[in-house]
Amino acid sequence: MKLHEYQAKEILRKHGIPVPDGFVTDSAYNAREIAGRLDGYPVVVKAQIHAGGRGKGGGVKLAFSADEAEQQAKSILGMTLVTHQTGPEGKLVQKLLIEAGCKIERELYISVVLDRASSKNIILASTEGGMEIEEVAEKTPEKIIKVTVDPALGVMPYQCRQIAYGLNLPQETIGAAASFISKFYNMYVAEDLSMAEINPLVRTKDGKLLALDAKLAYDDNAMFRHKEIVDYRDLNEEDPLEVEASKFSLNYIKLSGNIGCMVNGAGLAMATMDIIKHSGGEPANFLDVGGGASAEQIEEALKIIVADSSVRAIFINIFGGILRCDRLAGGVVSAARKIMIKIPMVIRMEGTNVDEGKKILAESGLKFIIASGMKDGAQKAVAALKG
Repeated sequence: MKLHEYQAKEILRKHGIPVPDGFVTDSAYNAREIAGRLDGYPVVVKAQIHAGGRGKGGGVKLAFSADEAEQQAKSILGMTLVTHQTGPEGKLVQKLLIEAGCKIERELYISVVLDRASSKNIILASTEGGMEIEEVAEKTPEKIIKVTVDPALGVMPYQCRQIAYGLNLPQETIGAAASFISKFYNMYVAEDLSMAEINPLVRTKDGKLLALDAKLAYDDNAMFRHKEIVDYRDLNEEDPLEVEASKFSLNYIKLSGNIGCMVNGAGLAMATMDIIKHSGGEPANFLDVGGGASAEQIEEALKIIVADSSVRAIFINIFGGILRCDRLAGGVVSAARKIMIKIPMVIRMEGTNVDEGKKILAESGLKFIIASGMKDGAQKAVAALKG
């Protein structure tokens, strides 16, 4: 689950990590009042959406008076902000963070992510703050500091000092910087985050480190330990179909293709998307109904697939283990009749009760396209699409 910047900074404050003073609002008039409460000008008016690159898109502006703060807020609130992370459709700005400005001496970068190759956490840091880390990695990889942390041991003091020295911080500030880095890493662990990033991390002219912007993402599998964070979820920032899928415990991610996929098991879903691409098609989604999907879940899964107007064919690829093939077939037939699906449906089933499942499909009177294997199913889906 992603957080807005203002929410992320609340978490940082809780863990003793310094952030600028600021308040969130959905009113341009309130922006004026908030600006007057902060300690001097300029203040920063920042669009709150789940995407980076807001400044380049016109979503971050300075204001040097209360009047200007209100005007800047009016210009940003309600705009559709397009950045390299939103896609061409952009995101509607419904909230603003009005924040105190600061005197910046240097901009740095720091993040913590899981390194799946080593099954350990990795701290990334760079002197090139304010830039996209992918761009830094491509153009000047030598400027990225990487420190691998054993989760059983936690971050060690010498590792924090290593990063602080790597950021070329003054000798007299190394201790404070190491403490900052330690708190940041420990927050990542304590909050069960899948990603934590401060960009830019600034050193102010009075020698302090400050998190000027922050992105945090919680591991959905750990949300039962952070029930107070559930209210931070902003459904307006999520794809409506993904929100609907989550209501029925379906794992759905919308993609840009035109062949809808319904699969049981994440690994099989990934392989299905790959073989559709290999066969010359484009998958429209990742949809894992899980091992024990009910008839209701199957029906809702198909509703979600056909609700995407770009879907022109459906490929159902099921390996019947816990989810028996006859149960799947019954669910598909019932859903197809209720929803009145008119686009081609290719079904490949293998596993438990497969013969019973195929009989249910054959006797349904509906025009399903039956595939003899995964490759055959992908090829028939692409052919049906073209036909």
